[in-house]
Amino acid sequence: MKRRGKQGAGFKAEFFEKVADAAQLAALFDLLPDVSFFIKDRQGRFVALNRLACEFCGVQSEHEALGKTDWELFPQSRVPEYLADDRAVLESGEPLTNRLEPTPEREGSPELLVTNKVPLRDSAGNVVGVAGISRKVSQVRYAPGAVQRLARVLEHLHGHCAEPLASRDLARLAGLSESQFERTFRKTFGASPRQYLIRIRIEKACRLLRETDLTLAAVAVECGFYDHAHLSRAFAAQMGESPSGYRNRRQVRRG
Repeated sequence: MKRRGKQGAGFKAEFFEKVADAAQLAALFDLLPDVSFFIKDRQGRFVALNRLACEFCGVQSEHEALGKTDWELFPQSRVPEYLADDRAVLESGEPLTNRLEPTPEREGSPELLVTNKVPLRDSAGNVVGVAGISRKVSQVRYAPGAVQRLARVLEHLHGHCAEPLASRDLARLAGLSESQFERTFRKTFGASPRQYLIRIRIEKACRLLRETDLTLAAVAVECGFYDHAHLSRAFAAQMGESPSGYRNRRQVRRG
């Protein structure tokens, strides 16, 4: 069996040596409208993107994003989290699977992504970049396995994020025991159900702070936080600034 495996690996390597340009394979991702595909070098510069990745970056074509970094293309509050994941892959040389991230196209979006990233190596085995794919959580329900099983839970969290949500009730939606649910959710999305819920609430708070004149206390209630102080703590931990600071910054930009 081991010999056959080595022969198979050699056959694979021999074939790929004949492929003149890896871009031929990358082009396939343009045919998957619900998948964002990208490649970055060690400096975090975009080397390749498919159509959905261009949409996330806010550009019309791949050419506009090539050579640019996350700092030049995404909302600033998003970038540190994205770069931390890239750095983890570059430094460890290990894939990052099913990472839960906010969508990059705008702050306050209620949608989240499930992202997978893998290291890219040169002929000497050195990690020279990162390749990744992302799908919106609302689309992941069509995938097989644990994510599909949790689809009803995700829908419920998004639709009732301001309500008190007990882990045992969410587990019941998934048809799992509470311990199985917590373990499966964390393994699938890289976050606990509570962390996922807080992120949804913060995204909703961003939208309300940006688009309405509600008081911070009212925003807290609308998003499921106990009070203004609870919102402020969670918001600062997630966004790196206070709710009022975020609102003031956005208002200045609009002005």
